[in-house]
Amino acid sequence: MTLLATGICALCLAALHLEARFFAPTLDAPRSPWLSAAGGAAAAYVFVHIFPGLCEGQETLRRTGWAIVSVLDRHVFLIALGGLLVFYGLERTALAARGGRSGPPVSPSQQGVFWLHLVSFALYNFLIGYLLVNRVHPGPVSLFTYFAAMALHMAGNDHALRRHFTDDYRKCGRKVLALAVVCGWACGAVLHVHEAVLALLFAFLAGGVVMNTMKDEIPLDGSGNYPAFAAGAAGYAALLLLL
Repeated sequence: MTLLATGICALCLAALHLEARFFAPTLDAPRSPWLSAAGGAAAAYVFVHIFPGLCEGQETLRRTGWAIVSVLDRHVFLIALGGLLVFYGLERTALAARGGRSGPPVSPSQQGVFWLHLVSFALYNFLIGYLLVNRVHPGPVSLFTYFAAMALHMAGNDHALRRHFTDDYRKCGRKVLALAVVCGWACGAVLHVHEAVLALLFAFLAGGVVMNTMKDEIPLDGSGNYPAFAAGAAGYAALLLLL
């Protein structure tokens, strides 16, 4: 039953990428309050649910006795920082190719930028799908909160990628990302890693969620929607505390 439930969640996340374009009129600029609320909810999930879990993951790492643990401290949080830096670098690359946030989508002549983003976000979606099955805290409530937060987060990612790479993303990008989620779930169903590795994977995901959420809420042009973002964050944080 658990595998079936996570499989359904993976298919729903994949369908989100395939069908998100139908919601484009509602989500497009000026910055939609729905996107801001979704970003706030995803950020709340990271700060209220994942980050406290990273403290447990840090203790799990210390108990492994791995050599790297004796060299570095705060390993889990360094991985989270790494996730943030990776996606910050990707965003800067896309903005440079566009000539700024208000510039046109990346041109077909800059395919390298598109493929760099596509491969990176495919691996990111693969990780999201994998962690549907292999979460630090198993159980239906954990699955629901993780799925809901990732669905909201991926809606924002889809919107950002469609804005950067309009035609290329519409033609093949969304299909690759949808497939990546399902492949991640399938891998998670047959391959289980050490709980310390699981903590590191969640740490990287946390850093990525923070960056991919905040990059659209604090742009230099001020197009974020603070009231909607704050409402989404407060509402989802309250839900997580109640469950």
